Amino acid sequence: MTLPRITDYELMEKLGVGSYSTVYKARHKKDRSFHAIKIVEMSTLSDSSRENLITEIRLLRSLNHKYIVTLQDFFWDDKKIYIVLEFCNAGNLSAFIRSKKSLPEATCRFFLRQLAAAVQYMRANDICHFDLKPQNLLLTRNSNVVLKVADFGFAQHLKLGEINQQLKGSPLYMAPEIVRKHQYDAKADLWSIGVILYECLFGKAPYTSKSIEELLQRIRNAEKIKIPANASISNECHDLLCRLLEHDPAKRISFDSFFAHPFIDLKTLPTEHTLQKASDLVTKAVEYDEKQNYKEAYYLYCSALQYFVPLITEEADASKRLALRNRALTYLKRAEEIKNVLIDAEYKAAAVKELPKHLQQCTQQQEQQPSSSSTPNSAQQTQPDIIEVLEPDMRYKQLC
Repeated sequence: MTLPRITDYELMEKLGVGSYSTVYKARHKKDRSFHAIKIVEMSTLSDSSRENLITEIRLLRSLNHKYIVTLQDFFWDDKKIYIVLEFCNAGNLSAFIRSKKSLPEATCRFFLRQLAAAVQYMRANDICHFDLKPQNLLLTRNSNVVLKVADFGFAQHLKLGEINQQLKGSPLYMAPEIVRKHQYDAKADLWSIGVILYECLFGKAPYTSKSIEELLQRIRNAEKIKIPANASISNECHDLLCRLLEHDPAKRISFDSFFAHPFIDLKTLPTEHTLQKASDLVTKAVEYDEKQNYKEAYYLYCSALQYFVPLITEEADASKRLALRNRALTYLKRAEEIKNVLIDAEYKAAAVKELPKHLQQCTQQQEQQPSSSSTPNSAQQTQPDIIEVLEPDMRYKQLC
């Protein structure tokens, strides 16, 4: 098949076909850079598709975010419109899921945090996507895989609380309130994110059906979404999944709660400021450690590690990654030492409570005598209840 000819670009291969456009991989003739070019036949555009196209161009021109596909240029001639986009060299999330059948929870979390960061940016600009699905989440690979939100044809400006009544989205990922043709708002995107997470974890969307009629009927009937009995997912993941896939939008998790949810924890997602945050927390931890305020020191070491782990995961430079890992291991070791001290102190306090009253007084008098040791084991301050002590997250184990 003969590929179209475009000034300044060499079309290389077809990447996909949409309802009114075809997307090609292209190379710029001068700087040899790769791009994705969406070519739209003007004659095929209905009024609604023309409106969607204008919306997509307008929104992409205004968006600038690490996890959103970049609009690099657009132009037109008498018959076609050409939209030049950032080229994502690793396909899309849908193909990635199919190739793996299902994804480990850690991988799901990795992608979902990037999607959440993009959605947080969109909400800050009062933008709703309304067509979030794995096919519209592109992947690009350099040293690490990065997810990019694409296809803003159904998107629109909608402030939190504002409502819409137009039918938008793909039925398999469409929020129930849209399917039922009720009024809906920005929280429709949260339902779509829940369906995406479910598909990542279990290999198929929760309402996968043999026909569109069956699918729509299951959604209208608010059929209970079943999590596979053999599912091995964390409590945090299970909780978020259930709160996203809430049929009643009023009961569905809010955006703020979603961004702050322990499974997402956007505050620790690596940015240019993350290393500084981690270093500041360590500095404070060391100060409390030296003052023998071990509870505060422990909290701060653990908080710092929450920033270090994703930094290590996403660092492309091997030498920098090793240096970060060694730093984090040092802080992890110290946190474990302090944890053991706190546990010992708690057990000791519990044992004293079981003694007869006159023996308790004797023990307390002995504890009040000065100690020659300056190690943490000799701490004289009252230690916290061990249940209050933050346990290091299991993902830190990947450091070892």
